Amino acid sequence: MTPPTMTGASPRLAGLDGLRAMAVLAVMAFHLLPDTLKGGYIGVDIFFVISGFLITGLLVRERAAVGRISLRGFWARRARRLIPALVLVVAVCSTAALLIGGDVLVGLGSQVLGAATFSSNWLAIVQGHSYFDDTTPELFRNLWSLAVEEQFYVLWPLALLLLLLVRSRFARSAIALAIAVGSAAAMALLVTDDATRVYYGTDTHSFGLALGASLAFLVEGRFTDARASLPRAARVALPIVGGLAVLALIAAAGLLHDGDWLTTHGGLAAVAALTAVAIAGATTPGSWLGSALDVQPLRWIGERSYGLYLWHWPVLVLIVAALPVGTAWWIAPSAALVITVGASALSYAFVETPIRRRGMRGALVHVARESVVIRATAAVAVAALLGTVGLTGVAVASAPPRGEAQSSIEAGERLLALPGFAMAPRRPQPLPSGDQIYAIGDSVMLAAAPELQERFPGIAIDAVVSRQMFEATDIVQAAVDAGAMRPILVLGLGTNGWIDEETLDEVHAMLPRGTRMIVVNVQVPREWGPDVNSILDGFARKERDVELSNWYSAIQPQIDVLADDEVHPGPTGGLIYCSALADALQRLSEIPPLLGSNDYGLANLPV
Repeated sequence: MTPPTMTGASPRLAGLDGLRAMAVLAVMAFHLLPDTLKGGYIGVDIFFVISGFLITGLLVRERAAVGRISLRGFWARRARRLIPALVLVVAVCSTAALLIGGDVLVGLGSQVLGAATFSSNWLAIVQGHSYFDDTTPELFRNLWSLAVEEQFYVLWPLALLLLLLVRSRFARSAIALAIAVGSAAAMALLVTDDATRVYYGTDTHSFGLALGASLAFLVEGRFTDARASLPRAARVALPIVGGLAVLALIAAAGLLHDGDWLTTHGGLAAVAALTAVAIAGATTPGSWLGSALDVQPLRWIGERSYGLYLWHWPVLVLIVAALPVGTAWWIAPSAALVITVGASALSYAFVETPIRRRGMRGALVHVARESVVIRATAAVAVAALLGTVGLTGVAVASAPPRGEAQSSIEAGERLLALPGFAMAPRRPQPLPSGDQIYAIGDSVMLAAAPELQERFPGIAIDAVVSRQMFEATDIVQAAVDAGAMRPILVLGLGTNGWIDEETLDEVHAMLPRGTRMIVVNVQVPREWGPDVNSILDGFARKERDVELSNWYSAIQPQIDVLADDEVHPGPTGGLIYCSALADALQRLSEIPPLLGSNDYGLANLPV
C-alpha cells in the first residue's frame, strides 16, 4: 500500500487535520455556548494525543534518517510554530482589555507571565485559581493547555534519547504506555472537590501525550522502513474500529460533563485511548477514514486549529465585557465566532505560515523583496504589533487586584471565617430565626453572605464558588447524617449549569420529617437560566412544604447593582437577595406543618 505522503522532511498524515478540527470545534462550542456541548472540553485531550503522536514520530524519523536528533533544531521549529501567533494574541487582546477596562484586566500580569514562560497551568495552581470559577474572567485561561504541551516539548525529547537506547519498538511503546497509565492514575487518586489541580497539572494530565507517543513507537516502522506493511486484515479492520472511536468521541463530547466523577476517574483517559484508536485507523495506509476526515472544510479548520484555539476564548471574554447590560445572549458568541475565524485566518496566512516556513529573518527578507505596497503594509502591521506589545505593559501595570464579584465573594468568605459565625445571637423577628436555617449555595450566596448574616443572625451557610446542583444530594446527605440539618433548608444552586428535577426530588426525600425547603432561582445571562428557573418554579409549586425565593424577579428592576458579570450581588444586591428570601420564609411560615397519615386517623388498622 502507498505510505503516507511526504511534504518536505515531514509526512502529512491523512485524517489528523480532521481530528484537529473536531477537537477545536468541540472546545469552541463548549466555551461559546456553555453546556450546549457538555463535554466539549475533551477537545483538549484529543489535541494532546495528536501532539504526542506527531512529535514522537517526527523525532524517531529524524534519528532513523540522520542517525541523531538535533534538539536545538527541534526546539527552534517548535518556537517558530507556537510563539508568533501567541505573541499576536496576547498583545492584541491585552491592548483591547486596556481599552475596555474593569474585570478583564484582573490578574493580567500573571497571565502574561504564564504565556511568556509557558507556565500558565502551574501559576494558576500556585495562585489557587479554579478552572471552574466564573466569578472573574481570566483573559488567557485557555493557555493552560498550551503550557502543558510546551513543557512536553521541552522534556520529552530528552527522555526520548534514553528510550531510543531500547532496541525494541514494542518495549518503547510499553514504557510510554506505562507513563500514560501512571498519569491517569495520579489524576484519579489526587483529585479533590475542585479538580483544577489534576486538570491543570502536567503530571496528572499528560496521559494523552504519552499515549500518543506510545502509538508513534508502535507504528514507527511504517515510516522508517519502506518494506513495512500491515496485514490485509489489519488494513481493513483499523479504519472501521477508528471510525467507531470517532463516533464514541462525538458521544463523549455531548455526554461527559466536566463535573462528573467519571471525568477524572478514567473518563478523560478513555477519551485519550479513543483518540489513539482513531489516529491508528485514520493513518493506516489507504484508509477510507483518513480520506473522510480530510474533507473540506474540516481540513481547512484543522490547519488553523491552533489560531482558533488561541483566539476564541479571550475574544469571547472581551466581547462579553464590552457589551452593555441586557444585550441578547446570542450576540456575544456570534460576534466572537466571526472575529475568531477572521483573526485566525489572517494569522495563519500572514504570520504563522511565513515564519514557520522561512523563520523570522527569512520572512522579513521575503517581504523586503516584494512590492512597495506590500512592504509598506507589512511595516504598518509590524509597527502596530510593537505598539500593542507596549500597551500590554501598560495594561499589566493598570490591572486591578481583584474583580468586583470577587470582592463581594471575599467579603462573604471573611465573614464566614469569623469565630462563632454560625452561633450568632438570635434577633427576635416575626420570621423564622437564622438559627433555624441551613443554607447551601454557590458564589451568589457567598457574595450575599454579609447581608444574610445581618438579616438572619445565626444562619448556617455552606456556600462554595462554582458549585452545581448535582452536588446537592451529597452535601445534604452529609448534613443530615451529621445531625447538622436545621428545620429550614435553603438551596441556592443553579447559577453554574443545567439542573434536573430528579436531583430536587432526591434532596427533598432525604430531609428529616418536618424539615421545610426553600429553593432560590437564578439571575444568570446564560441560556440555561430560564430552564433552571422554570424547573425550580415547578418544583416549588408541586411540593407543599417548598417555597420559591424569587431572586430573579426581585433583582430585575435594579440589575445594575450587580457586578459586571450580571450575576453576583454587592451590598445593595445582597439586601435584595435577603428580601426575596424573607418573602419566601414568610410564605413558608404560614404553611401548616405536614401531618402523617396517622395524624389524620388514616393509618392502617391491625387486621
